[in-house]
Parts: sequence; structure tokens; C-alpha cells
Amino acid sequence: MLVVERPLDPVALYESVQDPSAGAAVLFSGIVRDHAPGRTDVTHLEYEAYVEQVETRIAAICAEARERWDITHLAVEHRIGTVRVGEESVVVAVSSSHRADSFAAARHIIDELKHRAPIWKKEYAAEGAEWVQGA
Repeated sequence: MLVVERPLDPVALYESVQDPSAGAAVLFSGIVRDHAPGRTDVTHLEYEAYVEQVETRIAAICAEARERWDITHLAVEHRIGTVRVGEESVVVAVSSSHRADSFAAARHIIDELKHRAPIWKKEYAAEGAEWVQGA
């Protein structure tokens, strides 16, 4: 559960949740795309965060997921700084005994992260740069 200023490695995060007792694992990877509503030619995003609070909130969100679903392991990383088109900005990996728990927990984590974590996103495109809502 980290906020990092380096490229994310979804494969390594996925491998970190592998366990012989888990019958399912889910990987969610949020990738910067080259467009956004009303904007074309997005080149990159810049993320800023209140790191200590983000990590506290991610820990709380993960604790909620562990209480609601039968989770074996989970891992979350969110990138800050400049993130180019095609690079991951956030990765969530969850393993559990059953696929339904893995899917539900991963979705809960990413949805709650977007709503509750103080992470700010500035979008850069041919039309200029602007702060946009959502992590």
C-alpha cells in the first residue's frame, strides 16, 4: 500500500499476492489514455497527493475489504508525479479463495480510493493543462 514516484510494475504486484491457498487473483491496472471527455491529444498526467493521508486511507479501505470478503492477500500502489500515456497510474492486486471475493474487493478498493484519497490529477493535452476531478 504505497504512494510512489516511480513507474509501477503490475506483474510484480500481482505476483506479490500469489498464494497456493488462493483460488483466484485479480489485477486492476489504471492506465493513462491519450484522450479524455472533451479533450484530445492527452500527453501525460501529473498526480499530487497528501501522501501520509492517502496511505492512511488506503489502509482503511483495504481493512474494509478484508472485513467484507475472504481475502488472502492484497496490494495497492498509486503513482504520483508525471505519468505518460500508456503507463499505469494505479494498480490493485487481490487474491482470495474464490473469484467473486477477488473481483468485489478489487472493485471496492479502486472505487473507494478514487472517492476518498486526497490525490489530485492535472491533465496535459494539446489544448493546455487543467486539473480534473478523480484520482
